[in-house]
Amino acid sequence: MLLFFVLFFGIGFILNMLLRMTWIMAIIFPIVAIFLIDKVRFVDYFTNSKEAFISLGHALTGMALVDIFIVGSGFLGAIGAGITMRILRKKGYQMF
Repeated sequence: MLLFFVLFFGIGFILNMLLRMTWIMAIIFPIVAIFLIDKVRFVDYFTNSKEAFISLGHALTGMALVDIFIVGSGFLGAIGAGITMRILRKKGYQMF
């Protein structure tokens, strides 16, 4: 859990500095989580939507509690990066 928190916090912090979009990682995170959870190709969500979303629903409901905590800690890391950037920018720090 700590690894996912630190990983997504770091990636979110770097993306915030480079792109100057505070919540970019929190917006991108659900897409990344779907890639981690579901084994359906990304193109299938557009070409074969019904089966792809049914498969995603089964994958989400079939997750163990530990997996939910791991993915949730990654999301908290992404949110934490956004909050940290807002605080730093409010205090006058400008990254790049």
